[in-house]
Amino acid sequence: MKRNYITDAFTPATSYDLISRTVYHEAGHAAAIYLYNKQKHFPPIHFRIEIEDLSELDMPPERACKFKLWNCVAKVEGGRLTHLLPPPQSENEEQRNAYLAAIKADIVNLLVGPLAEAKYVALCDDENFSPLLVTTDALKFYGGASDMEKVTEYLECFFDSHIHNLVLTELFNAAFAFISDRSNWQAIESLADYILLNNKQTVHCEEAIQVIEAGRP
Repeated sequence: MKRNYITDAFTPATSYDLISRTVYHEAGHAAAIYLYNKQKHFPPIHFRIEIEDLSELDMPPERACKFKLWNCVAKVEGGRLTHLLPPPQSENEEQRNAYLAAIKADIVNLLVGPLAEAKYVALCDDENFSPLLVTTDALKFYGGASDMEKVTEYLECFFDSHIHNLVLTELFNAAFAFISDRSNWQAIESLADYILLNNKQTVHCEEAIQVIEAGRP
C-alpha cells in the first residue's frame, strides 16, 4: 500500500500539511487492516508502517507547492489477506467464497487510506465529509493513485467487467462507513498523533495495534 502524492497550483499545501496528510493516510490503512479484518473475522495479519524521514519534508510552502508527484513517501508493508490465504480450489465453493471475502476486505483497506486523508483535510478546512463530495475519482488527490491501481487490479482479476462499478460502489461505501464510525476514527487519530508526536519512521503491527486499542472509546 504505497502512497502517491499529487498536487498542483490548485491544491497548495505547507510541508506540515503534507506530513500530516501522509500520516493520516497510512494510519487509516493500518487501522482498517486491524479493525476491519477483525470485524470480518479474518485471522490477524502482519503489517508494518514505513514513512520516510519526516524532517526531509520540512520545506518552505513555496517549494512544497511546486511538487507534482511524491512517490512512495510512505507505505504499509504487508497487510493483504490475499497474500496470506492460499488460492481456492475451483470445485470448493466455501473456499471460493472465503477468498472473495478476503479480496473485498483488501479493497476496503486500500480505500480507507485515502479516505482517512480526505476526512482529515475536510476537518481541518471545516468542510463536510460526504461520499457525494469525495468520490473514488477524487481519491487520487488524497494520495490514492497507487491504492486505486491495486483496487483496479483486484477488480479486473476477480470480478466480471460488467459488475466492476457495482462492486467498487459497494466497497467504497463500506470503507466510508468504516471511516465514519466514531470509534474507528478515534483509533486512526490516535495512531496518527502517535506517529507525528514521536516522529516515527517505522511502526510495527504490534506497536500500532496497541496504540489503536488504547485510542478507541
